[in-house]
Amino acid sequence: MPARMTLVSARVPWHSLYSLTDSLDCDPDNEEEEDSSRHLTPLQKLMLDMCHDEKTIKELNVGKRVGFYKVCGEIGCGNFSKVKLGFHALTMDKVAIKILDKMRLDLQTQRMLSREISIMESLYHPNLLRLYEVLEASSRLYLVLEYAGGGDLHTRISTQGKLSDLESKLVFAQILSAVKYMHDNKIIHRDLKAENILFTSNYYVKVADFGFSTNISNCSQMLDTFCGSPPYAAPELFKDEAYMGPPVDVWAMGVLLFYMVTGTMPFRADTVPKLRRCVLQGVYVLPTWVSAPCQRLIRGILKPEPTERCALDQMLGCDWLLPVEILRSIPQLYQLNPVHLLKLGPGWAEQEEVHAALQELGVTEEHILNNQGKNSQSPLTGIYRIVLHRIQRNRGTECLPLITDVIKDPKRDGLRAYRNLRHTSKLCVIS
Repeated sequence: MPARMTLVSARVPWHSLYSLTDSLDCDPDNEEEEDSSRHLTPLQKLMLDMCHDEKTIKELNVGKRVGFYKVCGEIGCGNFSKVKLGFHALTMDKVAIKILDKMRLDLQTQRMLSREISIMESLYHPNLLRLYEVLEASSRLYLVLEYAGGGDLHTRISTQGKLSDLESKLVFAQILSAVKYMHDNKIIHRDLKAENILFTSNYYVKVADFGFSTNISNCSQMLDTFCGSPPYAAPELFKDEAYMGPPVDVWAMGVLLFYMVTGTMPFRADTVPKLRRCVLQGVYVLPTWVSAPCQRLIRGILKPEPTERCALDQMLGCDWLLPVEILRSIPQLYQLNPVHLLKLGPGWAEQEEVHAALQELGVTEEHILNNQGKNSQSPLTGIYRIVLHRIQRNRGTECLPLITDVIKDPKRDGLRAYRNLRHTSKLCVIS
């Protein structure tokens, strides 16, 4: 039988990232060992290749592999990072790998990164981008994230034009659900913008990039860091004064909604000082063809005084979103930890399917027990979260909000979009 293996910390050189507690020396002259190697589980085979296969070791050394992930082409970049497409070598699921050069990170940026990881570990919502695994080398840090292959909202509107009224409802409702979940958990995003609204397929949305996010003790706590994108910044941010976190996110949502339904920004200028004046003046023009309920919502959000802006609960009950069923059951945070698989009771069909899939890959209960307390800094956690997410998608847990009424005005393009979405996205409609 194959020898027992233990997954170890990722804080070691890649060529020795995973070790075998008992040697699996496969001596080609030893028939017993050769026969044993033929019966390795997929996990054992992958770990053996990472230690002994020349091609795999070379890929690890030149950066074509990171841990259990094959690294492909670049799909994005930032000031301190670049994002590459990756595949998990065991499950073959697509991932996005955010690569950061630790040598270029000052102390403040390192603290922000640590907070970003901590915040992502504390959030579990269908419309928030998932963190699978964190790997660390001497000079680089790798965040393995959910892959959203549908592009971002800014690119979609820039290339295809504004969204229809119905499309805007669907997208905004998901953003609202995600932000409300964050605020309920005392987390402020502080960088809501179209570039950070990603699509996984059709109109299913993921809010991403928690680099500027922060924890608050209560909704009235004052913050003093100016961060985010100027076109989405609330007036109080331009005043260089302490501000409350929730209204800043609310303002950015108002700018997002304006951008979705018009294809333009409410406040436009070619320099930041001019933009500042526009935002502080608070003057913008809504096209007459924007539906009246949507206009009322935008005007209720884009108020200069933070305390006068619509609260998230008010948005949930507004006329414009009345036909959209937004809130659904939110998964429990403990489900991100594979150890709970060992405590399953009857009726946990989804988790039983995950458990069975892990067993096929060669993940044992001993592996899971040894993995306790490691959170995302563990290859086993990465395997588990990727398999869990794939099974959840296959079971239909990530689907568009329900439309509980039919758009009745045939003159509006929303009806046409509604019919298209019904066919392409398989919306459930209650007539």
